[in-house]
Amino acid sequence: MPDLLASLAAHGNLVVFLVTLAVRIGAPLPAAPVLVVAGGLAAGGQLSFAGVLALAVLANLLGDGLWFWAGRHFGYRILRLLCRISLSPDGCVRQSESFIGRWGGGSLIAAKFLPGVSVVAAPMAGALGMRLPVFVGYELAAGLVWAAPFLALGLAFSDQIQEVIALLSRLGLAAALVGVLAVALYLAWRWQRRRSFLRSVERARISVDELRALLDGDAAPVLIDVRSKTGIEIDPRRIPGAQPVALGDIASHAAQLPRDREIVLYCNCPNEVSAAQAARLLAARGFTRVRPLLGGLDAWVLAGGDVEGHDLEVELVPAGAQLG
Repeated sequence: MPDLLASLAAHGNLVVFLVTLAVRIGAPLPAAPVLVVAGGLAAGGQLSFAGVLALAVLANLLGDGLWFWAGRHFGYRILRLLCRISLSPDGCVRQSESFIGRWGGGSLIAAKFLPGVSVVAAPMAGALGMRLPVFVGYELAAGLVWAAPFLALGLAFSDQIQEVIALLSRLGLAAALVGVLAVALYLAWRWQRRRSFLRSVERARISVDELRALLDGDAAPVLIDVRSKTGIEIDPRRIPGAQPVALGDIASHAAQLPRDREIVLYCNCPNEVSAAQAARLLAARGFTRVRPLLGGLDAWVLAGGDVEGHDLEVELVPAGAQLG
């Protein structure tokens, strides 16, 4: 961090642009503190406030524009990749689907302040077919709304920021080690939290081969696709006969589900977490023959399973409908 601050003082415009671009691409760099410090330097006349703001907005547009293009061309595959490498992969896709589906283009602005959604919002907008001029307009607004407050904060506390820069310059290596330790502790906490979460939703899974055997038997299971409407719009494939019931609606549909048949739930999220959560909700209501599909929809497709849905209109099962 001291080296970054020193570089910022010497090459402020370039550092702001590169750090902002890297963060929008997905690098874990401290963009907000860099903008605050840049605002403090602008107050002292070392940087141009308007110039730094313009570069931050441009970097924001270019970084998110790259992911928008990737989402447009690779769809759900790029979303799964981003969520697998995020600190919260299990909720990443689901939260983003819900957020984009509810707020549309406006979510690109709010997502800048939500770490779990920030990087995924742009490729999801691309995957959902948002028009490029609309995306650019929202991204320009998002860049301004995100960068301007941090720069303004630096302007307001410029004297204190100059003192912090001087202090960090004196501390040198010690300050850098403290920063590295803080990041390491944060990552360890997130990792432990993730492990605890996975243990809380862990249930016996059913394999693709076991599901095929059930489907070929006399008593076919009830198949439930627990993805959100937005998720199905992005990837409309589904296992033949599966009923789309979003995770948030599982509890309200429990009374309509048969208790004398196997119930298999699936999604295409990391660790089948949405399906596992749905299974846990049903188990809490007394269902004993309910299991998530191991590997979800992706495992089914990779194993050569049939899919349908490319030419079907997406419509979630309405509340109270009888399943199976």
